[in-house]
Amino acid sequence: MPKPNIVMKLRTCRSGVRSSIFLLGTFVLFISIATLSKFYSIRLLIVTDNFCNNHQVNIESPSRLGSEVKKTVDTVIDKIQKEMDSLRNLSMDSSSTLPLSRHYVFLADILGLIESVQASMPSSDDTTNQRTSETRAVHPLLRPKKQSDEPADYFLIEEIRKYVRIKPNRLGKQNFMGANGTFTSIGHACFAMKKELEQYMDYDVGEICNDDWKLAQKLMVHGCDPLPRRRCFSRSPQLYMKPFPINESMWKLPDNRNVRWSQYRCKNFTCLASNTSRKGFFKCADCFDLSGHEMPRWIKQVNSDHNNTNSTADFLIPEVLGIKPGEIRVGLDFSVGIGTFAARMRDLNVTVVSATINLGAPFNEMIALRGLVPLYLTVNQRLPFFDNTLDLIHTTRFLDGWIDFVLLDFVLFDWDRVLRPGGLLWIDSFFCLKEDLNDYLDAFKMLRYRKHKWVVVPKRDKDHREIFFSAVLEKPPRPFR
Repeated sequence: MPKPNIVMKLRTCRSGVRSSIFLLGTFVLFISIATLSKFYSIRLLIVTDNFCNNHQVNIESPSRLGSEVKKTVDTVIDKIQKEMDSLRNLSMDSSSTLPLSRHYVFLADILGLIESVQASMPSSDDTTNQRTSETRAVHPLLRPKKQSDEPADYFLIEEIRKYVRIKPNRLGKQNFMGANGTFTSIGHACFAMKKELEQYMDYDVGEICNDDWKLAQKLMVHGCDPLPRRRCFSRSPQLYMKPFPINESMWKLPDNRNVRWSQYRCKNFTCLASNTSRKGFFKCADCFDLSGHEMPRWIKQVNSDHNNTNSTADFLIPEVLGIKPGEIRVGLDFSVGIGTFAARMRDLNVTVVSATINLGAPFNEMIALRGLVPLYLTVNQRLPFFDNTLDLIHTTRFLDGWIDFVLLDFVLFDWDRVLRPGGLLWIDSFFCLKEDLNDYLDAFKMLRYRKHKWVVVPKRDKDHREIFFSAVLEKPPRPFR
C-alpha cells in the first residue's frame, strides 16, 4: 500500500517542478529583456526624449534601474538554490531519481546563466564608475558640467585663465628659488568682482591698454589686490617732455604734458595748486601748493590763528632725527601726499619711499616727477619689504578714525615686521573722534614701543569732539622672542 502514495507524491512533485520551471524560465526571459532594455532601449529613449524636449538627463535613473534588476536577480538565484536543495532532498528519499535529476540539471543550467548575467552587472562599489560611463554616453550638450576647483576656470576671459594657471619650469627642475614652477596669484576679492576684473583683462595682446587705471584702482581698493599682470602697453601722455633736473624738480610744478588728465577734474597742475577750484579730492587739498603749503612742512612751525585746521605737524624732522643721530637712513612714508616728507628727508641724506594712491589727483606721477620714489600701494596689502629692514615708518592724515580696529592691528603688526629693532614709528596727526581716542591709543600701546614723543591736541576748527594724536615710538629689540 505505500507504493501508490509514493507514485502520487512523485506525480505531484513533477507537476510542481514543471510549473516552477515554466515560471522560472518566463522570469529569466523577463530579466534578459529588462537587462537589454537597460543598456539600449531605455537609454536611447531617455536621450531622444530629453534632447527633443530640451530637458536635462537624469543620470541617476539608469543606475537605480540597474540596482533594482540586480536585486531581482539575487532573489531569483536564492529561490532556485532553495528549489534545487529541495529536489536534492526529495531525490534522496525516492526510489526513482532519473526525472528529478533532469530537473535538477535544468535548474543548474538556468542558475549558471543567471549568475553569468549577475557577474556582468556593476556592483554597488562601481556605482561611481557606472554613472561616469553612462554620462559619457549621453549627448555632449546634455552632460552635466563638472564643477572645477581650479581658480582659472572661474573666469571666462582667457588672459585671466592664462595668468592664474601654474607655469611649470621648462627644464623640469627646481629653479633658483627652489620651486618647480611659477605660481602667479590674484587677490581673493577678485572672485567677488568678476565682472570688473574681466573688463580690466579684456584687451588685445600686444596692443595699447585701455585708459582704465581708475578701474584698476577700484579693484585694488576693494580687495582685488594684487592685480594680475597684463600683456598690453600702458598708455602714455601724448607729448611727454623730459622732467626737470633734480635741482629744480623738488619745488617746481612739473610740465602738464607729462600726465594723462582724462580721469581728473583738474586738467593741469595750476588747477591743482589753486585754492578756488573743486579738485575731486579732500585729504590733501593744498598738497600741490608747493611754495605756500608744502615748503615749510616738517621744517618749521607755522604761526596760525585759532581757526586754523592744524595744517602743520606736531613734530619737526630735525627733532625726530635727533632721537637717533646718524641711524635713520631708509624709511617709508605711508601717507596721502606728493612726497614732500621724502623730499625734506632727502635734503638730510635719508632715503624715503612714498606709498600712496591717486585719490582724485596724480599723486604718484607728481612724486616721480619731483625725482622721488612712488610706491603705488593700498592699505589692504602686506608691505613689500623684508623683515627688520627699515629705520623709519612715517604716516600722516591717512590712518585716521575711519579705520577698523582689527585692520589697524594688522597694519601696525606689519609695520612692526619691517621696522628694524630700534627703528622709529612716527604717527603724525592721527585724526579721530574724542570718544574713540582711548581705543585707538590702546592699539598703539599694545606694540609696547618706547615713547619718545606723545601728544594729543584738539582739532581747532571743530567743537572739541575731534582730536589729533601724534607720537614717535621706538621698536624694542625683543632678543628672546
